[in-house]
Amino acid sequence: MGKKSKMDKKLYESELARLQIELVKLQEWVKQEGLKVVVVFEGRDAAGKGGVIKRITEKFNLAFVVLLPCLLQLKKRKPNGTFSAM
Repeated sequence: MGKKSKMDKKLYESELARLQIELVKLQEWVKQEGLKVVVVFEGRDAAGKGGVIKRITEKFNLAFVVLLPCLLQLKKRKPNGTFSAM
């Protein structure tokens, strides 16, 4: 596997701003339609989930956003491939 290349900071900031605007439009549409949306982030500790969530929600109207941390430790793998919680 090759070395990952970094995105130019100015390009990153402009793309982030553009995508945040689209997410705010989506939030407004969801609100107007009376819909609900659930987004789940899964990953190991220190995988960057918190930073992504912060960037996604920083332009949202937080009156319509609920963030719920879910700390679930998995005990062991079952024969069917699923995990049982502690």
